[in-house]
Amino acid sequence: MNGAQSLIRTLVGSGVEVCFGNPGTSEMHFVAALDSVPEMRGVLGLFEGVVTGAADGYARIAEKPAATLLHLGPGLGNGLASLHNARRAFTPIVNIVGDHATYHKQYDAPLESAIEPLAESLNGWVRRSDHTADVGADAAAAVAASMDPPGRVATLILPADISWGDGGKVVDAVPPRTAKAPADATVAAIADVLRSGEPVALLIGGSACREAGLRASSRIANATGAKVFVETFPARLERGAGLPTIERLGYLAEQVAFQLDGIKHLIVAGAKPPVSFFAYPDKPSDLVPEGAQVHTLSDNAQDVIAAVEALAGSVAADTEPTLAEPARPALPSGPLTPQNWVDVIGALLPEGAIISDEANTSGLMVPMATAGAPRHDVLTLTGGAIGQGMPVATGAAVAAPDRPVINLESDGSAMYTLSALWTQARENLNVTTVILNNNAYAILRLEMQRVGADLSGPAAKALLDLSSPEMDFAKMAEGMGVPGSRASTAEELAEQFERAINEPGPHLIDAAVPPLL
Repeated sequence: MNGAQSLIRTLVGSGVEVCFGNPGTSEMHFVAALDSVPEMRGVLGLFEGVVTGAADGYARIAEKPAATLLHLGPGLGNGLASLHNARRAFTPIVNIVGDHATYHKQYDAPLESAIEPLAESLNGWVRRSDHTADVGADAAAAVAASMDPPGRVATLILPADISWGDGGKVVDAVPPRTAKAPADATVAAIADVLRSGEPVALLIGGSACREAGLRASSRIANATGAKVFVETFPARLERGAGLPTIERLGYLAEQVAFQLDGIKHLIVAGAKPPVSFFAYPDKPSDLVPEGAQVHTLSDNAQDVIAAVEALAGSVAADTEPTLAEPARPALPSGPLTPQNWVDVIGALLPEGAIISDEANTSGLMVPMATAGAPRHDVLTLTGGAIGQGMPVATGAAVAAPDRPVINLESDGSAMYTLSALWTQARENLNVTTVILNNNAYAILRLEMQRVGADLSGPAAKALLDLSSPEMDFAKMAEGMGVPGSRASTAEELAEQFERAINEPGPHLIDAAVPPLL
C-alpha cells in the first residue's frame, strides 16, 4: 500500500467521504488511489477557490469535514479567499496539499514555494508528512484537528515521493475533543445581569443560530425584555415558519448603533462583540455602545447551545419562545426592483431550502421576505471575501442532494468563481442560481460614499462599473452546461424560478435588478 492509498483509506475511516479537488502532477498518486477506495467521492473544481469554497459549503451542512486536493503552494494560494471565509465560519476542512518530492525541492523548480506560511495564515493546523509510514496517522490527526471545537482548517502537506512510496498504513480515526459548557458560575453571573433591570442585549453566533439556540434565546428575550440579535454573518442560520425570527446585527455601523442604542450590557454567546467592518474617517471601530459592559456567556470553542439553554433555564424556565407564523408575500408584478425581487423568492421558496446568500446590496430585504417561508437554512459570507456564493452552494448541494439549494448571487461576486457552474452541471447538483445583475459593484459605491471619497470623476466611476461590456450570465451558464434564462420583470422571475426549483439539476436566472444605491 502506498502513502496515497493509506491517506484516502484513513480519511474515509475518519468520516471524510468527499474530496473536492484540482490536482496537478504532484498529486497523481492520490488521484490514482481514488479507484482503489470507492467510498471516497472525488469532485472536480476548475479553480481552487471553487474547491475550497465547496468544501466550506459541504461542511456547514454535513457537519463534518470534506477534504480538498490542492496543487502545491500556488494551488493553496488560489484557494485562500474561500479558506479565509471558512476560517471565519469555523468550518472543519482537511486540505491535502501536494508538494514536490523531498529530493527534488533542492533544485528550486518553477513551482517551488513555501507552503507552510500560506497554510499557517489560516490560524489552523498544519503538518508535513515526512515518511510514508506516517501518512495514515497524519491524516487521522488532521481530521481530528479540523473537528476541534469550534472547527478549523487543517492542512496536510504531502510530498510526491511520500505519496507514491510503499509502506503506507491505515490508522483508526482519532476522536476529536468535545465542546464543554461554560461554568455554572458564569451562567449565574449573567443571569444576574439579565435580572438587573438595566437594558441588555444578547448577541448569539455559531451553533446558537440553529433551532435549539434560537428557541432558548427567544425565551430569554420574552422573559427578561432583553434584545436579541444574531451575529451579522452567521455560518449557518436556521429560519422560517415555526422558528423564532431573530434580527441579524447590521452590516453598517449606523445600523448597529441604532440596534444597540441605550444598551448598558452586551452578552455574547458564540459571537464576538461587534466592530466596524472597515475603518471610516471620524467614526468608531468598536461598535459596543460607550459605557456598556460586555459579558461573555460562551465563546465559540465552548458548547454555545448548552450555554444559552442553561441561561434560559435560569431566567426563563416557564417562558415559551415566539415562533414565526407561516406567511408569504404576494407575488409582485412589473419590472424587477431591489424591493420586489425578494418577494418572488419569499413567495416561492421551497420547503427545506438551503440559501447560499451573496446578494449583497441587492439582498438587504431578503430576511423580511422569507421570515415566514417554510423552514430553510441560510449560509452567509462569514469572512467578507467575495466569490463565496457559487462554491458554497455547490458544496451544500453535494452534502444534501435531497434539498433544493438557492444561490442568491451578485453579478460582480459571481465572476470570481463562475466556473462552479461547470461542477454543478458535471455533478447534476440541484442548485438554482439567481444572479442579481445591476451592472455595478454597488457595494463599493456605498463604501466610496462612506469613506468620504469622491466618486464624481470618470475614472472612479469606470472602476466600479460593470456595464461595458454588459455581461450575459445566461449565455455563460449555458456554455458550462447549466440551463440559463434572463428575467427583467417579477412575472418572468417567478415563472423561471418556479420552473428551476421543480426541475432536477442546476439552473441559472440572470435577473436584471437596478442598483439599490
